Amino acid sequence: MNTRRETDSTEFTIVPLPGVQACVYYDGGCPLCRAEIAAYQRAPGGDSLRWVDAHGCDAAELGPGLERRDALARLHVRRADGALVQGAAAFVAIWAALPRWRWLARVARVPGVLQVLELGYSGFLRVRPLWRRRGSGGAGTHQA
Repeated sequence: MNTRRETDSTEFTIVPLPGVQACVYYDGGCPLCRAEIAAYQRAPGGDSLRWVDAHGCDAAELGPGLERRDALARLHVRRADGALVQGAAAFVAIWAALPRWRWLARVARVPGVLQVLELGYSGFLRVRPLWRRRGSGGAGTHQA
């Protein structure tokens, strides 16, 4: 195998694979999500990832094993090796690919940190519909 990976028990990639892109699936119908993704896209290294707005893409763009409702409900990343990660582990995969954010991916490797991040993300998901309604006037959005 010609790739190099550092992983922990959560199996997210910490060292980006040279020349190989991961694919990020996000909910472009969520104003807060859209703003955060835009910041990652503008960051150095952001062009090394493929960004798919699950809110408006063709179903085929989601690839195998990912349904639109799941992609809209939680952030997902398909790693270069084809594995699909979600939630806090997906954020860590993004951070690992972005040089200015890579330190945060390393912090997430500290035992217990990823679980705390996942709890925080799960809490955000409970209140996210409030931002969706506020950002869109409350009509025509997918519910996560």
